[in-house]
Amino acid sequence: MPQLPEAPDAAAVLDVPQTDAEPMATVLSTLRLTRLGPDEFAGTSLPQLSGRIYGGQVLAQSVLAAAATLPADGDGQRQLHSVHGYFLRPGKVELPITFAVERLHDGRSFSTRRTHALQQGKPILSLISSYQEDQPGREHAGAAPDAPDPESLRSALTLFDEVDHPVAKFMSSTAAFDIRHVEQDIYLRGANERTDAQMLWMRARSPLPAGLTQLQHRALLAYACDQVLLEPVLRRHGLSWRTPGLSVASLDHGMWWHRPLDVGQWLLYVQESPSAQGGRGLGIAKVFDTAGTHVATIAQEGMVRVPDDAEPGPRPAAEQPTSVPRPDEEWKRPSLR
Repeated sequence: MPQLPEAPDAAAVLDVPQTDAEPMATVLSTLRLTRLGPDEFAGTSLPQLSGRIYGGQVLAQSVLAAAATLPADGDGQRQLHSVHGYFLRPGKVELPITFAVERLHDGRSFSTRRTHALQQGKPILSLISSYQEDQPGREHAGAAPDAPDPESLRSALTLFDEVDHPVAKFMSSTAAFDIRHVEQDIYLRGANERTDAQMLWMRARSPLPAGLTQLQHRALLAYACDQVLLEPVLRRHGLSWRTPGLSVASLDHGMWWHRPLDVGQWLLYVQESPSAQGGRGLGIAKVFDTAGTHVATIAQEGMVRVPDDAEPGPRPAAEQPTSVPRPDEEWKRPSLR
């Protein structure tokens, strides 16, 4: 793991409650950034088979770095409510990341920050985040659709445990969140029905430590969601995460937090892909808690390419392998950057 500059004192490390339960322990440890100065922080990355940084990790780290520069004006903590970011370069897990925060605006109610995540002096992510004081106002929200109880659905962790493949073994040991698709999952083969919509439930795989703040829950939602947002694009075109030659990478990411949430409880993702063209696909998700409360909305455009995209003529039917992949067969891990 890359070595960070030694923190001058305990206050120079961001306070994120820790746990002994893996793999969440490793994720929370990665979110404990070292403060190098008033507006500069440093962090490390989680291991990845590809050697590239997982996008959700650097999103979560960036919003925590920005929040650490918010004013303490006596009016209460300003809460993260939106982010808009661009993934600019693939990050390398073996290198440390520097987070440079620019204080764009501190108003009476809102604060805005720009964060550049840098490796070797070059930005891998540029992100603007906004924070607001808790205030009264008019409210409305759409209702959550009907969905099966998550406890009645098959966990992706069960699939990973059953498959003899290096990626499956890696995901089984490192996945910090339990994902349960309402429809057929697309890890091993394309869905039987080509549709641009899907639903899934997600929650932390193990109990979370006491003392996590609402900001940290929101950062963990940013961490977790990045691995599933482009699945409706793949589903619509009969693709799976092991489609030969598949190339997927996030390009930009927008997120709005509407109400308090707890990533240690089941959250329902209601997803769709309204458009794909030019090697890009758009994924949108509305996130609801088990009470049906709309807690967040997420949008991400990503590069989605397969080799036959460059060839004219009709697209082949959805691939339907009849068995699990051999260890030497290709299988992408969702959302590796």
